[in-house]
Amino acid sequence: MYYGGIREVQDAKQRLRIVEGLGRLRGGLKEKVPAKSDGTLLLATWNIREFGGTKGGGRTTDAMYYIAECLSRFDLIAVQEVRANLKALKEILRLLGRQWDVIFTDVSHADGGNFERLAFVYNTAKVSFTGLAGELVLPSKAATEKMSQISRTPFICGFQVGWAKFNLCTVHIYYGTAKAEDPKRVDEINALAKLLAAKAKDYIETKAPVDYSPEHLVLLGDFNIFSRTDKTYEALTKNKFQVPEELQKLPQGSNVDQSKFYDQIAFFKQKVGVTNTNAGVFNFFDYVFNDASEFKGGKGAPTAKTFSQWRTYQMSDHLIMWCEFSVDQTDVYLKSLADWDGK
Repeated sequence: MYYGGIREVQDAKQRLRIVEGLGRLRGGLKEKVPAKSDGTLLLATWNIREFGGTKGGGRTTDAMYYIAECLSRFDLIAVQEVRANLKALKEILRLLGRQWDVIFTDVSHADGGNFERLAFVYNTAKVSFTGLAGELVLPSKAATEKMSQISRTPFICGFQVGWAKFNLCTVHIYYGTAKAEDPKRVDEINALAKLLAAKAKDYIETKAPVDYSPEHLVLLGDFNIFSRTDKTYEALTKNKFQVPEELQKLPQGSNVDQSKFYDQIAFFKQKVGVTNTNAGVFNFFDYVFNDASEFKGGKGAPTAKTFSQWRTYQMSDHLIMWCEFSVDQTDVYLKSLADWDGK
């Protein structure tokens, strides 16, 4: 992380607020999220509300540092709701430092696409891009009465971390009406999961997976799933996608009040050769943007009444969902050499 720019913040009150906020946030991340290690992958998904947009008055310098600090705790992050203007994304990469990189889509011009992009932000010191990158388009036979195409085209990219290979497909599924089982939302999830299940052999070795060099096909992002009992969630599981055990144990969701299970990370069929060691939802509002009085009198400052909504345009209306996986398969590989018959 590059913190030197904090010196350029002219307002002493704001400068102190940023420094103190970063201190609290760093402490929270250290307490709630495991430390990085060579033998693990810290994978996250985060819908960063209107990232690059101007709604809510635009992001403060505080928010940019806090978002970068959160991202820096993980190795690989799927990011949804990136807008056409890439200035914010580029600024975050500058704050993260030279070892970080990003792959992102063009904006969606589809009906309901909201001119959004999807992105993967990753630490190149730990994660390597394999070269696979593409946007998934449904075949015409997948069309339903409610849906002809997924509004925000899913984005799939390949990465390798240690011994493991991950083909990650990130999504921002249609929201529509504020009810648990909007028909178009159900159709989008079902059609995408079905397509990926049918095409799995194009992305991973499905017949004879190798434990010491495992491949994985993972769907992750914002599915706008209200509950694990909804048809939207069932659309994942019936197409052979499984949510890691540690995530299934979480009693709370990933929206701001943690009542909805909007965000998900799901593996095709099952994990092979990696162990899900930990998982969680990180609530940054426990540490920053939780006191309206801190911003009183500042430029574009919210009132006490508008603060709870305003802060979601600073950070997000989604919390960060993450999983930790073991990816060191050295012992498994060595054992395979001992058992090798020379053929």
